[in-house]
Amino acid sequence: MDLLFLRELKVEAIIGIYDWERQVKQPLLIDLDMAADVARAAATDRVEDTVNYKDIAKRLIAFVEESQFQLVETLAERIADIVLNEYGVRWVRVTLHKPGAIRGSRDVGVQIERGQRD
Repeated sequence: MDLLFLRELKVEAIIGIYDWERQVKQPLLIDLDMAADVARAAATDRVEDTVNYKDIAKRLIAFVEESQFQLVETLAERIADIVLNEYGVRWVRVTLHKPGAIRGSRDVGVQIERGQRD
């Protein structure tokens, strides 16, 4: 199994359960690990033969910026659905960070894995 990854994709969104969180966009960081066979792309040297992480990043930025979920768990699940169902990835690990959400903590968030990992 080969892994493609994307780290610290920064997006701002309305997210949270408190009234003040529903009024202001907050920064989120997204990490993705995606299982894909990259052998064909390595042989052809063509982006068309691999998972295009730039396309995924653009899609997720647009989706997350428009979202208004209360829980990071819900948003992470939707991100996993997009990656699995729209980009032909067999397995994905989504780590969603909500930095500064808890006083005294640098970061909080959730990590989920979905799909079939070889």
